[in-house]
Amino acid sequence: MTHSSSIALTNIDIETKTWRWRGFPIGYKVQGEQGPAIVMVHGFGASSGHWRKNLPVLGANCRCYALDLIGFGASAKPNPTIEIEYTFETWGQQVADFCREVVGTPAFLVGNSIGCIVVMQTAVNYPELALGVAILNCSLRLFHDRKRAELPWYRSLGVPILQRLLGIKWVGQLFFSQLAKPKVVRKILLQAYRRPEAVTEELIDILMAPAADAGAADVFIAFTRYSQGPLAEDLLPILPCKAIILWGTQDPWEPIELGQELAKFPQVEKFVPLEGLGHCPQDEAPEIVNPILLDWVVGG
Repeated sequence: MTHSSSIALTNIDIETKTWRWRGFPIGYKVQGEQGPAIVMVHGFGASSGHWRKNLPVLGANCRCYALDLIGFGASAKPNPTIEIEYTFETWGQQVADFCREVVGTPAFLVGNSIGCIVVMQTAVNYPELALGVAILNCSLRLFHDRKRAELPWYRSLGVPILQRLLGIKWVGQLFFSQLAKPKVVRKILLQAYRRPEAVTEELIDILMAPAADAGAADVFIAFTRYSQGPLAEDLLPILPCKAIILWGTQDPWEPIELGQELAKFPQVEKFVPLEGLGHCPQDEAPEIVNPILLDWVVGG
């Protein structure tokens, strides 16, 4: 498929559908009616819309789904202290149930950022549902409790202090309200992306819209304070299926040098450096990422 036809396909407006999970409405998008199934999982603060440039292209050959994790996008944002725990185990179960109830078959699981941890957790806990895992700029969780000792002392001390402050209701709400502004989101995206032309008003709207939902601030604070759970290096050695890793070489948050360490696990069939790209290569350069994913899924 040519670059121009890939771009043309992304102009299709993909409807958000709703699935109910544990009594909560969950948003997702779907493209394609035949071929192997692909389930795509977004990163922190993002949503299924972050795969809008991938769904139409991959959907020409596969059954493609992009899922909003509970707490994000068009999905419900239940109270983290009363109704649900926002952990990778919770999200892993959500993805597994989605595969069973909506997809109806095992699937190739594709994640970006924290979505990589989610899809690996799904594969480890529910091996019968995972045909393979694609990891795009995995979150290395550098502020995890077990990794803080490796940080400079001033960062190691600062993280728990900030987390405690965010636990104060009004402080957390104020912090979120200052972040959830278009100009701030744009600034963050221009740091994460290396192609500024990819930071469009459409993208900012996609990320901003769920921030206005009731409960969005509570979810943000709950995950920001979550420094436990699995790391990529915990899950990769026990992954029951094949894996491929794609990594933007200019990611300012997840250094490629650390990402390359993950390629040493035997489950990883291939590590693909994406030159000049940042943290979200599927959105920044879909014309590069889509053919790699399609070849991996269809080419076997």
